[in-house]
Amino acid sequence: MEDKVFLITGASSGIGAATARSAAKRGYRTVLAARRAEILNELCEELGGPTRSLAVRCDVTQWEDQQEMIGQAIDRFGRIDVVLANAGIYYSGDGFAEGNPERWKEMILTNVYGAGLTIRASLAALKNSKGHILLLGSAAGRRPIPGSMYSATKWAVTGMNYNLREELRGTGVRVTNIQPGVTNTEIFGGEIRDNAMEREDVAEAILFAVEQHPRVDMHEILMYPTPPEE
Repeated sequence: MEDKVFLITGASSGIGAATARSAAKRGYRTVLAARRAEILNELCEELGGPTRSLAVRCDVTQWEDQQEMIGQAIDRFGRIDVVLANAGIYYSGDGFAEGNPERWKEMILTNVYGAGLTIRASLAALKNSKGHILLLGSAAGRRPIPGSMYSATKWAVTGMNYNLREELRGTGVRVTNIQPGVTNTEIFGGEIRDNAMEREDVAEAILFAVEQHPRVDMHEILMYPTPPEE
C-alpha cells in the first residue's frame, strides 16, 4: 500500500483536502492538484513532505496543466493508482431566465470539460496500474433542480461515468461516480448548514469505494444527509 499513489484535483480545500488526508492515513502517497499552490504546499507538508506528497498547480480547464500534472506525478512516484476528478465550481442563482452566462461558462468548463481532461490525461497511467478513477458528481446530477446550470453539469458527469465505464470495459480500470447531497464545504461560501453532511463523510465514502476488492467495481455512491428528527 505504501507505494500506491492517489491523485486528487481540487485538493486545496473541501472534499478534495479531506480525501487527501484520509488517503494519507491509509498509506497512500498523494498528488494534490489545484490552482492555489500555496495552500497545496502546506497540505503536502502535513501529509508527510516530498517523499509522501506532491503539490502541483493545475487549472483543470487547461490541457497543458493536466498533462504537466500527470507528468510530475509519474516523475516523482513512478505510477498512479487512483484518480479523483474532484475540482468543481458552484454558483447559486444560475437559472436559465436570469443566469450569468460567464458563470455558466466557468461551471461547464470546470465541472465537465475539466473532469474530461483529467480522465484523458490519466488513463494511460491508470491502465498500466489497473487503477481506479472516481468522478465527483452530485445528487444534483440525479434529479431535476429548477433552472440550475450547476445541476446540468453534474448530470453530464453522471453520463460521463456511464460512458467511461463502457470504454474501459475489460481494461481492469474501475470507475465510480460519487454523488453527495448537501455537504458543508467552501463551495457554499463558508455557510454551515445544520442538515448537511461533512466533507469527511464524503471522503470516507470515496475510500470505501477504492478499498473494495479488485473484483468489485462500485458504479456509484449516492449520499444524502440523514433527515432530522421531528
